[in-house]
Amino acid sequence: MSFTEKIMAKAHTEKGLYWITVVENGTVHTESITPANKTNNCYSVSKAFTVTALGLLYDDGLLSVDERPVDIFKDKLPENMDPKWEQVTLDHVMRHRWGIEHGFLDIDTENLDEYEEKYGTRNDFLRIVLSARLPLTPGDDGDDARRYSDAAYYLLSRVVTEKTGKTLFDFMRERLFTPMHFEEAAWAACPMGYSMGATGLYVRTPDMAKIGQLYLNGGVYNGRRYLSKEWCKKVTERGYELRRNTPNSFSKGGMNGQQLFVNDKYGFVVTWLGHDTNEYAGRMFDFLAELGG
Repeated sequence: MSFTEKIMAKAHTEKGLYWITVVENGTVHTESITPANKTNNCYSVSKAFTVTALGLLYDDGLLSVDERPVDIFKDKLPENMDPKWEQVTLDHVMRHRWGIEHGFLDIDTENLDEYEEKYGTRNDFLRIVLSARLPLTPGDDGDDARRYSDAAYYLLSRVVTEKTGKTLFDFMRERLFTPMHFEEAAWAACPMGYSMGATGLYVRTPDMAKIGQLYLNGGVYNGRRYLSKEWCKKVTERGYELRRNTPNSFSKGGMNGQQLFVNDKYGFVVTWLGHDTNEYAGRMFDFLAELGG
């Protein structure tokens, strides 16, 4: 049996998984497991798309991972910022090591009606992020220094807008979604209209798989180069969301069981969307890790 056949057979045993795509040797195979909309929220898999947008800017010479948000947003800085913001770089933000003590700005779980009282604004998410206190040391590579947060990737979405004058979604639609023939995509926005970056990307599994193929092939998709090999290598080596979970694979998961999985030993990509109520995502991931050696 091929990898595709084995993966699809396993997928059909898991209820709650909506759609799954496997790309093997350039052949794309998509199946419906549990009836659902074709286009769904991939939640935190969105962050891998945001990283890709930053890579496009990096390759254009418009962005360095060593840049500081305080320089990029010099005209938008709130009063009384924590002085540790002077130490924060985009690399720190992408790796969730920018000094915060706990995650925040998760619109999928938080009540936005409480933001006014909690942060002093319901609408200005950039001000909320840049007003954060940083009790930890930015850039600390210790085990206890990483604090996963959607706030980081909202900030990075705003970096894209600051560099291009376009929302993250409009920039990606122009540079990637349209030329790569995405069937359907939409990105949730903050009250001021900026793409969330961390979550809220509505997409289909075959199009999620295109991002996996892009990194698997060192920045090339369907014969066209979109990203440099340098950026693709940097992403997996630095763990910019597409993190190595096994020696032979890197991946990005999302809330409620979404997944983008790339095996670079045997060259296959797997993506799925669904709603995980019985831990199917963990079983599927473990199956792929074992299958890929």
